[in-house]
Amino acid sequence: MEAAESRESQAREYMEKHRILELLSYLTSSLLFFRPDQPREYLITLLERLRIAKLTGVAFPFFMDHSNIVAMFEMMDPSKRGTISFVQYKEALQTLGLCPAGEVLKDVGRTVSLDDFRDEVNKRTQEIFSSF
Repeated sequence: MEAAESRESQAREYMEKHRILELLSYLTSSLLFFRPDQPREYLITLLERLRIAKLTGVAFPFFMDHSNIVAMFEMMDPSKRGTISFVQYKEALQTLGLCPAGEVLKDVGRTVSLDDFRDEVNKRTQEIFSSF
């Protein structure tokens, strides 16, 4: 029984160290966002682009460009107030795979602007990519 628990613990540590769940979440989100006709080839190409970006220091292949972030924000802000609630913000980050399930985001009691949302999406995406 201890050997199984130890093996499970080692597997969990390995996945956390290499951010495997974040990578899989990004790949899945990207796949569902673009819905390519050849999903396996698309994933292979995306992983190759990640590898090249890591080796060369060029920009990582973000699947959410500025127009996508704006569109997502506008869907959460149908009244065009220019802000979204903290709950919407947190759910959007989770939907994009940018907020691990165990992470606790602190609600500071204010709304989130488009600029803040965009900056956080870009920052979290960069953090994930830099660990691969």
